[in-house]
Amino acid sequence: MVGYEQMMQRQRMLADFGEFTLRSEDLDEVLTEACRLVGEALGTGRAKILEIQKDGQCLFARAGVGWDPGVVGHLRLPMREHSSETFAIKEGKPVVTQDIRGEQRFDVPEFMRHAGVVALVNVPIRLPGGKAYGLLEVDTTEPHEFGDDDIVFLRTYASILGPVIDRLHKVTSLRSTEERFRLVVENARDYAIFITDPQDRITDWYPGAEAVFGWSAEDATGQASAILFTPEDREAGQDAKETEMARREGSALDVRWRQRKDGSRVFIEGMTTTLRHPDGSLRGFLKVGQDVTERRQSEEQVAAMFANAAVGLSQVAQDGRFLRANDELCRILGRTRDEVLGLTIVDVTHPDDVPPSLAAASEALRTNQPASLDKRYRRPDGTLVWANSRIKPLQSGLRHPSTLLVVTADLTDRRAAEERLRESEERLQLAVDVGRLGTWDWNTETGDISWSDEHYRILGYKVGEVTPSYETWAARIHPDDFSGTEAALRRAGNERHDFVHSYRFLHPDGSVRWCDARGRFFYDQNGRPVRMVGTLQDTTERREWAERQSVLVEELQHRTRNLLTVVRAIAQQTMARTGPTEEFRQQFNDRLAALSRVQRLLSRSDQEPITIHALVQTELDALGGDMQGRVALEGPPVKLRKRSVQTLALALHELATNARKYGALANEQGELWVSWDTYSTEEGERRLSLIWLEEGFTRSPKGSRAQRGYGRELIEKALPYALQARTSYELSETELRCSIDLPLTDDTKTR
Repeated sequence: MVGYEQMMQRQRMLADFGEFTLRSEDLDEVLTEACRLVGEALGTGRAKILEIQKDGQCLFARAGVGWDPGVVGHLRLPMREHSSETFAIKEGKPVVTQDIRGEQRFDVPEFMRHAGVVALVNVPIRLPGGKAYGLLEVDTTEPHEFGDDDIVFLRTYASILGPVIDRLHKVTSLRSTEERFRLVVENARDYAIFITDPQDRITDWYPGAEAVFGWSAEDATGQASAILFTPEDREAGQDAKETEMARREGSALDVRWRQRKDGSRVFIEGMTTTLRHPDGSLRGFLKVGQDVTERRQSEEQVAAMFANAAVGLSQVAQDGRFLRANDELCRILGRTRDEVLGLTIVDVTHPDDVPPSLAAASEALRTNQPASLDKRYRRPDGTLVWANSRIKPLQSGLRHPSTLLVVTADLTDRRAAEERLRESEERLQLAVDVGRLGTWDWNTETGDISWSDEHYRILGYKVGEVTPSYETWAARIHPDDFSGTEAALRRAGNERHDFVHSYRFLHPDGSVRWCDARGRFFYDQNGRPVRMVGTLQDTTERREWAERQSVLVEELQHRTRNLLTVVRAIAQQTMARTGPTEEFRQQFNDRLAALSRVQRLLSRSDQEPITIHALVQTELDALGGDMQGRVALEGPPVKLRKRSVQTLALALHELATNARKYGALANEQGELWVSWDTYSTEEGERRLSLIWLEEGFTRSPKGSRAQRGYGRELIEKALPYALQARTSYELSETELRCSIDLPLTDDTKTR
């Protein structure tokens, strides 16, 4: 049991603590002193206060004495179900553990065992109203018997701590609130804040009021607030009406044009609020107003814009609702004005563009600066419209939340053009890459040149190895080709035609290579060339291949002609032994001659394409004789496939030979007309249609037999089989009409 002296000591400690709390408003200092005093009173020298934090999830060692530095101000204990601390707080009862080594009821925190704690006692601390704040806990590292007097003392101490903590919390909060208010008032330069007395004379004039109205505190204090009203409002008694409404209703809106010290006008959106004493008597008026002159003027400008704008305009609330929309915006969105005003920005925006749209609007509101983005709008029929939306904060103040002015320009046509341009550039780049073309861009005024990577490689440089220049390019040209190349370049620039030239250049490895260059000049308004762009292609391998091919083709044609000569000789020798008729010899020779003519055409096909006109003319020329005025050839230039030339030439040879022997060319009155044209089928196949028409002859029995011989078999059977042709052969007493329809490749029609 506590003795008289010890009890008096504890009473003095309580009194000392009470006096200390009156002198200090620092909560941590007060709690630390409380721990020191209670540790001395119980003779342990060790105590701590645990504060409930994180909505009751843990206890924080807020203050303490006798503990290592890493405990007080750092340690957090989870409020576990089986801890003495949790039990004491939930039950509102003290917990005493005389010897933790034998404690079976509760789990003892590990840090206390490491600190050598042997016994402890704790009591809950409650704030006024009963809300738990935490625990006051006394610990000892030596055996100690905590008695009832100790617990009563600690409970008394904790009951004092609760109100002290609550008061200090409120003092801290009030001081923080007052400080924030002072900072807001002193730094709110955009707001005019001042206070008047019951007679509406200015008593407190803050920096924001001076910034808005131009009156200093010395000038304004003591004057009637009517000095801030315009002369017409003062004459109408608006100043008195405003304070009267505030006195009657508690507050009154202040939205009107006001007057500055220099006589200029400022538009104010604000509020007049009545201030009263605790007994309800009138203390004065608090007046807060914002200068929204620019916004007011902007609204007037916006109204004019809505009336006359050719772009889409809308006014949008902070929540995204459309407040106003002009005709052009309704057209862009594909909706009526009533429909638009019932929707939000999100309703008409493509889902993928909603996040950036909201982000742009938020940024504009946050910074009070315009924001811009390209986005897609959805029409009711599902079509998308690309548009640029420029967002500008439009309105803010005490009475109205901020709104946004959205200027919308239809970008659909521009985006489509950009997409076509992008695709065109991709195709061009693909063609350049596949064709292994080097490109250059030359500013002829400054001399600056840019080369593509392939241009470097063609000239034998590593990419970036040299600085592109006219001199660097010219140094690579073969000396024998330099003057001709430079002259061709000058002519192209002076005569305003494309530069097209082939020349040799020297490769760094010592080899000589060929290239084809094509370029075009661009001119200023005075006709001076200022820019040239072009392409460069290494044609060495192609030229070498063409030369080898030419030699091979010439050799092949030579051998073919020799072979036909041999065939002709063999046939004649055979006929000499077998005794064929003269007619056989003549026809056989004629047919071999036709093949020889075809071979000559084929041998020149790389330099001169074989056309249907050349093939027909060749066969008619072989007949000899005067046919002027009796033969007509009509049709466009059509290039034939090489593999179809021989068979078609034999068919034309048979038609021409029979015309000379039995048909239109066998007399002076007959006429021959050969016409052709091309067409495309529904499947996209290109075909040639040829008509052979003979008129002005009389068919004889001999002629009839001839016309049903080898030539007719060739036309009606061989052409369909070999060339997938469609043919017809119609012979009357005075006319022959033969039609041949066969497929062409896509590139057969010449230009």
